[in-house]
Amino acid sequence: MKHVLRKTLSFVATLAILGQAPLPAQRNDEPKLAIQWNRFYDADELVVLMNRMRDAWPRFVTMRSLGKSWEGRELWMIVVNNPATGEHHSKPAMYTDANIHGNEVQGGEANLYLVWYLMENYGKVARITELVDRAAFYVVPTVNVDGRAAWFREANNASSQRAPRKPFDDDRDGLLDEDGPNDLDGDGHLTQMRKRVPPGEGDWRESETQPGLLERVPQGQKGDFLLLGSEGIDDDGDGRINEDGPGFYDMNRNWPSGWNPSYLQGGAGEYPLSHPETRAIADFILAHRNIAGVQAFHNAGGMILRGPGVAEYGEYPSPDVAVYDALGRDGEFMLPFYRYMVIHKDLYSVSGGFVNWTYEGLGIFSFTNEMWSDARLMQKQDARLSETDRARWNDLLLFGDGRTPWTKVQHPLYGEIEVGGSRKFIGRTPPSWLIEEELHRNAAFVAHHAWHMPLVTLEDLVVRPAPGGLHYVDVTVRNHRKLPTRSALAAARAIGIPDTLRFEGAGLSVVAGGEPTDRFRLERITLQERDPATLRAERGVPGEGEWRARWIVSGTGRFSIHYRAEKAKAATLEGAID
Repeated sequence: MKHVLRKTLSFVATLAILGQAPLPAQRNDEPKLAIQWNRFYDADELVVLMNRMRDAWPRFVTMRSLGKSWEGRELWMIVVNNPATGEHHSKPAMYTDANIHGNEVQGGEANLYLVWYLMENYGKVARITELVDRAAFYVVPTVNVDGRAAWFREANNASSQRAPRKPFDDDRDGLLDEDGPNDLDGDGHLTQMRKRVPPGEGDWRESETQPGLLERVPQGQKGDFLLLGSEGIDDDGDGRINEDGPGFYDMNRNWPSGWNPSYLQGGAGEYPLSHPETRAIADFILAHRNIAGVQAFHNAGGMILRGPGVAEYGEYPSPDVAVYDALGRDGEFMLPFYRYMVIHKDLYSVSGGFVNWTYEGLGIFSFTNEMWSDARLMQKQDARLSETDRARWNDLLLFGDGRTPWTKVQHPLYGEIEVGGSRKFIGRTPPSWLIEEELHRNAAFVAHHAWHMPLVTLEDLVVRPAPGGLHYVDVTVRNHRKLPTRSALAAARAIGIPDTLRFEGAGLSVVAGGEPTDRFRLERITLQERDPATLRAERGVPGEGEWRARWIVSGTGRFSIHYRAEKAKAATLEGAID
């Protein structure tokens, strides 16, 4: 019997390793919802997974459509919230999305993994339980749903289908999308074309150590191949190949902050928020001021990015930079081979970028993670792999499956050629056996960001006599997390509504109120000029800091103090003046 039991447990463990019954966290119990996290899912399959999660956890998970894509697909969002602890809009919320570029797929799985992990571990892991109870999550697995659908469904390479599918005249010949790539060998991958020529007439040759891999011929030596670019023919007869493929607009250049027209920033669209997907997301975010953190997933390069997107913007306020730096350093620890970077300074300029708008326009702390780093191939931070090394890695660890063999085809212009090269899943995405770790680490970073959304309590209530039969009433508003209730940028530009602290009590009258400046001289207060019963803090409550308030009150009786903020849950404290 023991032997049979061991064999059964071994079988279950094997299924888990294969991804058919993944185990949440470090626990050894069966997941409620078994999902394979060692593969990618097309646009329709993501919706199936979303529905399965909603059905598995109907009390916590709901779905809503934000609108429709250019081709008419639903733009789905998952809302994660525990209604027993309040409505989602009454709590600080984390907004996270992915796949704004159609080929940058793994962020979709990272977002669904986040939802799955939170739900599987709710009630089992204390910090996860606390997080789900006090915060809400707005999760859009894929923004560019049309591009994702096409990337999986059609022949592509690792970098194609970046744009949505709106027809566009890229070559300005009056026709739309008439000369895109062609899958000449019908294998579902857009690879390279090469032509064998007499020895000495080519610029390329096959590697001696890695057959099938082309290398440029050193000067003075002979080559026997020409490289002719990506698979395709001259569909419109204008003498060019692949110059007008499907669509061309870039939803990550279409947001209001720093927007530039297309002749300055390719793919920017006709005006900010001119695309149905960006407008739908902007409408949702603007209607939900409780969003305190934003995460957008892209690929690749292993980066944790923040703005500014362009140098002309200048610098972010130093208190906000300190918050970004703290989370960015944590991210580098959580995500080996990732670097915390500033977009324009460490990568390239981006006008009209999403996370630029959510911070610069709305004052929300926002990151973009470029998922997957090639350094993971050798597990070395300073790995510098040559093309020969990559080919060897493909041979030894993928058994050659990362590349398609060179296949002869007839080309209408070049005659007999060969097509072959990397499959579309190679280069910008991890191999199947590294996917789950990549998803977990990135989802954990989102949860860590959400953990540090403001958590405010009212403490240190003190009532003391004041001259003339009045009383001083003191309270401290304390924020226990790294994110302030209002970013320094929001405070400086009066974005949103200031935090408020209101004193209420029947039979009590507030004579004056403000911030105390001397703990020993109670009369020293920076007074608010109008409506002293409701104190306002434009700067909010600092991260891991406090806001001290003092009222001068006449009368006796019970009172209550109410704290309200856009990006922190409301708090109330009661007391009495005898």
